[in-house]
Amino acid sequence: MKTADKFAVVKFNNAQYKVSEGSVIEVNRISGEPGDKLEMNDVLLTADGESVAVGTPTVAKAKVTGEIVEHFRGEKISMMTYKAKARSRRRAGHRQELTKIKITKIS
Repeated sequence: MKTADKFAVVKFNNAQYKVSEGSVIEVNRISGEPGDKLEMNDVLLTADGESVAVGTPTVAKAKVTGEIVEHFRGEKISMMTYKAKARSRRRAGHRQELTKIKITKIS
């Protein structure tokens, strides 16, 4: 069995992510320091080379463990609004605060 054949779908911070061991996911900023371990217990689906387990709504006794790699800010998104014939213009930018998590184990 290859590691790429084994994967899971987890619900974390109201979003769903397809993860496999060794993969890195980017999520909205969470509390914790780089190097901290965390457990994701809301596993919606697990699959290895032979079998697939689909939860109703979660798979019993399944969990995914990960480690916080770093906190960073995403790309800047620029926005501009204007009102015609009024000489009114407004520019704004936004950078989302994100966290990288490395998946260490699916069990």
